[in-house]
Amino acid sequence: MRKEWSGTLRKWKSDIEAIVIIICFYLVLEMVLGITCPIKFLTGVSDAGCGMSRAWMCVLRMDFKTAFYYHPLWMLPVPAVLVFVIRGKLPVRVYRILVTIFVSAFIIVYLYRMFFMPDQDIVVFRPSEGFIWRTVRFISGFTK
Repeated sequence: MRKEWSGTLRKWKSDIEAIVIIICFYLVLEMVLGITCPIKFLTGVSDAGCGMSRAWMCVLRMDFKTAFYYHPLWMLPVPAVLVFVIRGKLPVRVYRILVTIFVSAFIIVYLYRMFFMPDQDIVVFRPSEGFIWRTVRFISGFTK
């Protein structure tokens, strides 16, 4: 029993280490390139997690009102990561239901912010401001 638990802890440790490495790589990339959202930078269209980094920065300053403004699901990644880490201990059906709930919540909030909050500047649909559109326009010779 103790050996099994030790193996599980080692597995969780490697999962957590991988997640921390990915997050650190992402943050370094943001700082070096000055690109806060690679998807928005490339396409001009925000993704479902847009505002999440800014929300967490607000949480670290204990500014929860602004955190909710930047992304109302700022707290959801914590239980999502925990579910991911213990996925081997959960019944497959429970794991799938939880993942479906997490993904659905992000999609619903994304669509709401995109269509019913047009005056905000966090979730946007501006393909003409994306790097891909600007590059195609530059290569093709179009100026506007």
